[in-house]
Amino acid sequence: MTTTPPYTVTHRLHPRFRDTDAMGHINNAIYITYLEVARQEYWRALAASPDYRRVPFILAHVTVDFRSEALVGEALDLGIRCGWIGNKSFGFDYRIVSAGPIAPGAPVGGESGRTIVEATSVQVCYDYDAKRSLAVPADLRRRMEVFEGRTLDRESLP
Repeated sequence: MTTTPPYTVTHRLHPRFRDTDAMGHINNAIYITYLEVARQEYWRALAASPDYRRVPFILAHVTVDFRSEALVGEALDLGIRCGWIGNKSFGFDYRIVSAGPIAPGAPVGGESGRTIVEATSVQVCYDYDAKRSLAVPADLRRRMEVFEGRTLDRESLP
């Protein structure tokens, strides 16, 4: 039996009014931005330099599954972990859950702790000067595996 690893980085986010749609829900398109926030926090925790401009990858693919509504009055916990590393790319897994109301009486979409979104993304290592993909640097692979506390080689995973 395979055990799902915990999310390596979590970040509490308070949605903004501008994140809502006409129905008062967090708009579905905003969740892609929330995933970006999670990636930024992951990079900040992983990298020796917190300079996000030095990120050696580009976003190539995102899949989002919406599980429950969220409203502007509830805090959201963003969870992110690396699921695998391939030759030129790696995958992130995400889970966004309700952390409950931001303040007493604030509007929420349901019970605290419920899953709002589950998502995955594929990042491709990229040479910005040459404008082409490149192999995942050995140092980045090693640092991510140490950070995650497990092997991430795509070929070795179940």
